[in-house]
Amino acid sequence: MNEKLKKRGLKLPLLPTTTVGSFPKPPYLLDARRKFRRGFLEDTNQLRKLEEQATREWIALQEEIGLDVLVDGEMYRGDMATYFAQNLEGFKISGLVRSYGNRYYRKPIIVGEVRWRGQITVEWWKFTQGLAKKPVKGMVTGPYTMMDWSFNEHYPSRREACLALAKALHEEVKALAKAGVKIIQIDEPAISARPEELPEFAIEAMRTVTRGVDAYFISHICYGAFEFIYPGMLELPVENFDLEMSNSELDLIELFREHPFSKDLSFGVVDVHSHVVEDAATVKRRIQQALEVLKPEQLWVDPDCGLKTRTREETVNKLKAIVKATQEIRAQLRQRESEGTAK
Repeated sequence: MNEKLKKRGLKLPLLPTTTVGSFPKPPYLLDARRKFRRGFLEDTNQLRKLEEQATREWIALQEEIGLDVLVDGEMYRGDMATYFAQNLEGFKISGLVRSYGNRYYRKPIIVGEVRWRGQITVEWWKFTQGLAKKPVKGMVTGPYTMMDWSFNEHYPSRREACLALAKALHEEVKALAKAGVKIIQIDEPAISARPEELPEFAIEAMRTVTRGVDAYFISHICYGAFEFIYPGMLELPVENFDLEMSNSELDLIELFREHPFSKDLSFGVVDVHSHVVEDAATVKRRIQQALEVLKPEQLWVDPDCGLKTRTREETVNKLKAIVKATQEIRAQLRQRESEGTAK
């Protein structure tokens, strides 16, 4: 077993399977959230009940599929940066801006000193973990991404804005750990946007977020120019990097041959931007390619990114392929170990 997990009392199988965070919201919840935004649904308790119902459904599905580490599915969140901005002091929210394709989000604006004003995700984690027999990750949008995806009208520099966010988010991470969260994912999809800022302050910001917190930290970084920040990104103080691999045709493997990957890796084996549902054989080949450059003890298996843009059917079938392929690889590894012991 991975020693970093073992020391935190986490008993996970070899090649733990998980997901990145988001799942598609069911139609009844999308409708309720639209009505709430437009003022046609004023009862926040009614909206909360529907968010809880959707969360229950996704927890049950994850356990039925056989994933090892679960997520809450983010039924209560919209955009990952805006959600945290709405719950921190120092922000106001702008109108809609284009993210990618035909997707939009309300961009946060930093207008004052950023402060943590209280728990943001803790109660949702408690609710979700209470439904699950398996561990549920805590999930926080990281300070660099919060800074990069916001307009800054208060701090004199990107660095100062990022470090202020890191101090605020550190309080949320401490609260999660105090509540009992053992695996905390810090989402930093923007961290490769300006490679020069990684050593200048992005590493310092992550150090501030994680400092003194006893948890197994994962940083999710997707769809970036990793060739410009690798191997420097290994200096980020986390145990595990969750990276998109399938959409870019596993080209990072060549980087890992040149500069060995020294931490754990959650290896994206299905493309979340494709409607094509990969079969287990395809996923299995991708896991085998990962094992060419990683030890089995280093490897986690998951999708490239969050699954909120897929249909429910696509999501379920992609996850079933992940679990089936992983189980087959585990069986092969056990057989090889058994044969090696016999010799």
